[in-house]
Amino acid sequence: MSEIRKDKERLLQLLKQKAYFREKVILSSGKESDYYIDARRVTLSAEGAYLCARLILDIVQDDACDAIGGPTLGADPLLGAVGVLSLQAGKPVEMFIIRKAPKAHGKQQQVEGPLLKKGGRVVLVDDVATTGKALIQSVDVLHQMGVEPYKAICIVDRREGAKEALALKGCELISIFDITEIHKAFP
Repeated sequence: MSEIRKDKERLLQLLKQKAYFREKVILSSGKESDYYIDARRVTLSAEGAYLCARLILDIVQDDACDAIGGPTLGADPLLGAVGVLSLQAGKPVEMFIIRKAPKAHGKQQQVEGPLLKKGGRVVLVDDVATTGKALIQSVDVLHQMGVEPYKAICIVDRREGAKEALALKGCELISIFDITEIHKAFP
């Protein structure tokens, strides 16, 4: 069995142990759901962050991207781990974080991290995608800067419209897990 496959299987176990809850909740999209995936319980653990970063770097290994970033809070732990592992692999990647709104003080930036160049191509990451609202907002912010987010990667795609909404913005959504895999693993 390949190392990547082992990493994915272990990440699925961590999601089951720490992050998957069968209960009624209201999602950030406003929709009601019978289950909740609190992926930060995994991405904020040392092992979970490591596994996610390895899988994300595997997905983008052949891409020519200028940076990897995403919306705060879901992307934050993923980005730290991706940055460290990319440096250890000898292929350091620039990181950035997108705030929900520009800071009210200092340089009043909405995008934190290295300056992204106009015409640059970037990858977005987030923990869970439902409608894609946070990722779409990130795409819009980057487009205003003249930066092209061509790919987004999430840990779990709930398959409630994120992939299609991002495609309309010219951004492909790739998930490490699809919700059907999660439900199959967690009956």
